[in-house]
Amino acid sequence: MTRILITGASGMVGRELMAELRDYDVVATDLRHPDNMPNKISFLRMDVTTGDPARVIAKIKPDVIVHLASIVTPPPKMGREAAYAVDVEGTRKVVDAAIANGVRRLVVTSSGAAYGYHADNSVPLREGDPLRGNPEFPYSDHKRQVEEVLAETRKQAPALEQVVLRVGTVLGDGTENQITALFRKPRLMAVSGSESPFVFIWTRDLARILKRAATDGPPGIFNVAGDGALGVTDLAKAMEKSVLRLPAWLLKAALSAARPLGLSRYGPEQVRFLQYRPVLDNSALKSKFGYTPEKTSAEVFDLWKKQAGL
Repeated sequence: MTRILITGASGMVGRELMAELRDYDVVATDLRHPDNMPNKISFLRMDVTTGDPARVIAKIKPDVIVHLASIVTPPPKMGREAAYAVDVEGTRKVVDAAIANGVRRLVVTSSGAAYGYHADNSVPLREGDPLRGNPEFPYSDHKRQVEEVLAETRKQAPALEQVVLRVGTVLGDGTENQITALFRKPRLMAVSGSESPFVFIWTRDLARILKRAATDGPPGIFNVAGDGALGVTDLAKAMEKSVLRLPAWLLKAALSAARPLGLSRYGPEQVRFLQYRPVLDNSALKSKFGYTPEKTSAEVFDLWKKQAGL
């Protein structure tokens, strides 16, 4: 049986994936023991910023690694260097250990953010479009750099199969992050002239996609999102809320003043995050990878809204 090692297993997606892989030979790794882990799955502590990946992967000798460990929403006191150590250097350590120990396949959750937030992004974005993760957004910049590491690895170590998943906004039961915090505001905020489109993927759909990627799915790079996209008008209508639309220059000025005073953790660059959100085309996921998400973006958001009590 294929032995699968999961990094970042205690996160929301990792827990959902373990439920899908409960009948497989799985080793979960993370800084802490995952809650409600299936009995058949074993756990080892692994800090991807240290020498742990080399040690643990050499001990387990997995056939497949599913690399989920990443800093999506950094704690308030976490600096950029610490996030980089996990996202980029941690991935490099996992890749190096995979090559050194003859791992057959590496599955990595990248992000639609790797494309970057740009006015001239294609709508929708396809896998062949350039990756231009913005330096001003650590998560976006780091995901771009992760993909550069993976691209170089495909040249240097072609025997290591890769499945790279560029994932949209993940929503499921209990999801709470900087994006869902926007949805909980009394009014939704938007930049004048922009609908700030979101594409969502259900946690269970993502877990099933990861399961296929780790078992019988094809290698390759695939955008991961439910069908359709929801702009701020759609989101406001779904939640029966109003929209506060402000000019980009005014938002930038307000954030420029607020951050030095400690009134906001975000600066004026955050306006681009609202203006130019990447919209992902999921055609390759359905036609080449062989998985059609059960829920559309609208259905995913509706499910999260009900579970969140909104």
